Amino acid sequence: MTRPIVRFVRLSHAGDLPLPAYQSPGAAGADLMAALDTPLVMAPGTRALVPSGFMVAVPAGFEMQVRPRSGLAAKHGVTVLNAPGTVDSDYRGEVMAILVNHGDAAFTIRHGDRIAQIVIAPVTAAAFEEVGDLDETDRGAAGFGSTGR
Repeated sequence: MTRPIVRFVRLSHAGDLPLPAYQSPGAAGADLMAALDTPLVMAPGTRALVPSGFMVAVPAGFEMQVRPRSGLAAKHGVTVLNAPGTVDSDYRGEVMAILVNHGDAAFTIRHGDRIAQIVIAPVTAAAFEEVGDLDETDRGAAGFGSTGR
């Protein structure tokens, strides 16, 4: 299978940051780093739009998902607020992560800190159709916990 090529343009505030990179051979996500001129302190309950320092071109037929890093979430309560965030193939701006501090202590983000991970995923565009009724299923309209614990 051919790997899609995602092109990045370095912005001045990225400095010497490396491109996102996979940290192990089986990793699904590549780490995204913060590109900050000064440290960013996130008080508990606050959110911040954290820049990566790179503009991106995702190939047609794919999206870039911006996802939380499990270590930040488990250790500090810091996660991606709109997880997963989606970067569309026609977006050409800077990649950013919307982070939220759900922890009980302030959290400081510094230039080069790994703040999120990106996953490249195929996209299927659907055709939407309005109909008068839907086919029947055993589940029907039962939702939100109806299939068990």
